[in-house]
Amino acid sequence: MGRSRNVLAAIDLGSNSFHMVVARQENDHLVIIDRLREMVRLGEGVRPDGRIEPQVAARALACLDRFGQRLLHVRASSVRAVGTSALRRAHRSQSFLERARRSLGHPIEVISGREEARLIYAGVARSMPRTQGRRLVVDIGGGSTELIIGRGVRPLELESLKLGCVTV
Repeated sequence: MGRSRNVLAAIDLGSNSFHMVVARQENDHLVIIDRLREMVRLGEGVRPDGRIEPQVAARALACLDRFGQRLLHVRASSVRAVGTSALRRAHRSQSFLERARRSLGHPIEVISGREEARLIYAGVARSMPRTQGRRLVVDIGGGSTELIIGRGVRPLELESLKLGCVTV
């Protein structure tokens, strides 16, 4: 089977769970063709020294192996994998990130809280009815909470707080 040109994949390596969504672009719409979510609890395994507990790393890598198997026929340029709060805290995680990249088969980008907020707003704004007024989006994650004020599809103010349902 060849690699499809109109298939996109997004992978979110969160503090509590890992999510993968694969969609096919049809005209101006995305049609979800695969979705997977696993409770990995990466955030609970980040030590104060920035290292990731071995058993938590093993759980995360096993999940990424499963995701990677489902992405075998997706073009590399059509996949974006991002790590959020837990990987920002795991500042001594280069070894883990390299093993994670091999398991997934794609690079993993550790993004800032503001970039996380921007991506959250983009997803919400494009999935809701258009409005002329301002919109407040709040995303309470496992390791952080993002607050975004926007108008239409454009974010105006972005904030990320180091406060999430796992870290509290």
